[in-house]
Amino acid sequence: MASLRLILASASPRRRELIARLGLEPDGIEPADIDETPLKGELPRAYAIRMAREKACAAARPDAHVLAGDTVVAVGRRILPKAEDEPTARQCLQLMSGRRHRVLSAIALRAPDGTVRERLSETSVRFKNLHPDEINAYVAGGEWHGKAGGYAIQGSAEGLIAWIEGSHSGVVGLPLFETRALLRAAGFPIG
Repeated sequence: MASLRLILASASPRRRELIARLGLEPDGIEPADIDETPLKGELPRAYAIRMAREKACAAARPDAHVLAGDTVVAVGRRILPKAEDEPTARQCLQLMSGRRHRVLSAIALRAPDGTVRERLSETSVRFKNLHPDEINAYVAGGEWHGKAGGYAIQGSAEGLIAWIEGSHSGVVGLPLFETRALLRAAGFPIG
């Protein structure tokens, strides 16, 4: 194996915390700066995989494996944005109130030789019917900022979720089952 150094192509503290649960500390953190605009007609699954792959390739290093991820919240074929302002967070929560949505968490691992392996986790999540006061209180708390779909399951939004089917860690931002499988296949020593 050419290298067992690992670079995490993400500035997300959540992804760093999650990878630590696998007993790994990245050798470096190098967020990828790419255009994250969905292509015309691009479906959520394809978009998530493309984003993870492009981030891994943008942060490529000849001496290390690069792990990148992307989390997409989708209602039907619609990709919800990362909420950067209160109106967007409020719109996302109103859209998901009482409805099922999907959280697609893609990961890509780029080896020093340029080989890219990918995995995708798909989780179904349903919020309870949200009262306007609940939406207002959640938005006032600010946890939504920069989060896909305008919420963070690891925060107070978890108390608004009626059920989840799939990977909790995938909704947070790094599906640990899939990440473990990718890293083990690349030769990283994970128990």
